[in-house]
Amino acid sequence: SYAQNGRFDAYVAVGGGSAMDTAKAADLYSTYPADFLDYVNAPIGKGKPVPGPLKPLFAVPTTAGTGSECQSFALISQAATHVKMACGDPQAAAKVALLDPELTLTQPPGVAAATGMDALSHAVETAVTKKRTPLSQMLSREAFRRCAQGLPRVLADPTNMTARGNVLLGAALAGLAIENSMLGAAHAAANPLTARWGVIHGHAVGLTLPAVVRFNAQDPALCRLYGELALHAGLVADLRDAGEATAALVEFLLSFRAAARLPRSLAAAGVRQADFGQLAQEAAQQWTAGFNPRPVSVRDFVGLYQAI
Repeated sequence: SYAQNGRFDAYVAVGGGSAMDTAKAADLYSTYPADFLDYVNAPIGKGKPVPGPLKPLFAVPTTAGTGSECQSFALISQAATHVKMACGDPQAAAKVALLDPELTLTQPPGVAAATGMDALSHAVETAVTKKRTPLSQMLSREAFRRCAQGLPRVLADPTNMTARGNVLLGAALAGLAIENSMLGAAHAAANPLTARWGVIHGHAVGLTLPAVVRFNAQDPALCRLYGELALHAGLVADLRDAGEATAALVEFLLSFRAAARLPRSLAAAGVRQADFGQLAQEAAQQWTAGFNPRPVSVRDFVGLYQAI
C-alpha cells in the first residue's frame, strides 16, 4: 500500500499463512535491512528486539489454517536447508485481522483439508505445552471446539458459511494460542517431513499429531488436558475417564484425516523407514520440541515415526 510519495505506507497481506509471513518479513527487512537476521528467533526468545516501530500490517486470510493473522512471528525457510526460522517481534503483529469466510470459498478442497488439519493441530498442541497459560488454554479449547465442529461440515458442504466462519475464527484463535503457548513435538516431527520429503505441512501434522497425543497422554495430567479438549468440543459427555476422552480425541483426529483424504501413514506419504533416524535427529533439534510437555529424545522421535 503506497503513500503518495511512493514509499510504503502499510502492508496488506491477502492470502494464506505464507502471504502474511512474507508481509511481516518484508516489513522487518525494509525497515531494518542491515540487522534483519538479528530478528530470526530460533530458538524463540534468542533474537534481538526490534529497535523501533514497523509499518502497520492488515492481514486478510483466505485460508483457515495457520492463524498467522494473530501471531507476531513469520516462519521463513532457509533456501539451502529448508529449516524453518521464526523471525519477528511483537511489533510485527497485524494491526487488523479481517476474517471474512466468503474469502475462503474458492479454496480447493485439498487446501481446505490441509489447512484445517493445521488449525486443529495448533489447537491441540497449544493446550498442553510447557508454556501454556490459563489464557492460552481458554483459546485452545475454543479454537478446537470451533474447528472440530466446523471442519467436517465444510468438507460435507463447502458452501456452509456458518461452518466456514467457525473454522476461520477457530484458526485465528489457535494463532492467538500459539502466541501465548507455542507448539510441541507434533510440529517438531512434521517439519523434517516437509523439508526432506516435501510432505505438505497440513498432511505432515495430520500424520504426527495422533501419535504425539498418545505419547504425551501417558502423563495423567496431560491426559486430562486432552480430555478437556474433547469435552469442550462435545466429543464426550463427561470427564469421568480421561483416558477414554483422550481416545475419543485421537479417534476424531483420525476420522477427520480419513474424511479429508490425507495420508494415513508415512509409507502412504512416500517416506522411507530407512530415513527415520535422520528425521528423528532433525526433529529433536526443532525449537518446538523444547516446548513439548514431555521430554522427547531422538529415540522417542524414532518411536513416533515407527508408530506413524
